Amino acid sequence: MSILDHLLLAAAGFGAGLIGYVTGLASVVSYPALLVVGLPPIAANVTNTVALVSVGIGSLGQSGRVLLDGDRCRLVVGGVAALIGGSVGAVVLLLAPADSFKVTVPYLVAIASIALLLQPRLRDLASHHVDRPWIWYVGLAVVSMYGGYFGAGAGIMLLALALIFTSESLWRATLLKSLFLGIANFVAALVFAVSGLVHWTAALAMAIGCLAGGWCGPPTVKRLPAAPLRIAVGIAGLGLAVWLGVDR
Repeated sequence: MSILDHLLLAAAGFGAGLIGYVTGLASVVSYPALLVVGLPPIAANVTNTVALVSVGIGSLGQSGRVLLDGDRCRLVVGGVAALIGGSVGAVVLLLAPADSFKVTVPYLVAIASIALLLQPRLRDLASHHVDRPWIWYVGLAVVSMYGGYFGAGAGIMLLALALIFTSESLWRATLLKSLFLGIANFVAALVFAVSGLVHWTAALAMAIGCLAGGWCGPPTVKRLPAAPLRIAVGIAGLGLAVWLGVDR
């Protein structure tokens, strides 16, 4: 890979970190960038997961102390659910035939993009939340499993779950999303690290950008009009899904 490729990945990582915090759809930016520089789909996916660990580090490094003011027992139980789910998803990806990932990924990207476009409706539903911790933990494990397998749109799903089935505010729910997806990505990255499929220089270049983007996410989300960005990324994601489906 050339220096220009690595610069492209760093820029894509920054965009993924920022967009991932604001909208929950980092992989729609970062995953295609890895395809553009020549990585095959599964290698791009596992490299993407490794790089995205730094998004959670960046965003939690900026505002993560706020989480310690809440119920720490829920944080621990949620962390265990995310760890189990991320591990299972990563193992399923590695054990499943490579062709099955190529077949499913366009649909996963399309579902994530539609979820992004429907994000305001999800938040409207979440305004009528009920405190159901067990549903939250089960949903967290399932979404973390999806996150370990692919992950695009997992942030939106977790945010909606937290707002509907817990009593957390939007601000804390957004931080919880970053924390638990970070755990799922981290444990999946550990599984992928021993698989031999990770392109480490690409992961490092993208991780640097993701770290900066994740760090800038919390203050940006307070100021940036997210609707135009959300719509643009959602439409681009649908276009990517069509391209991936035709290209396979």
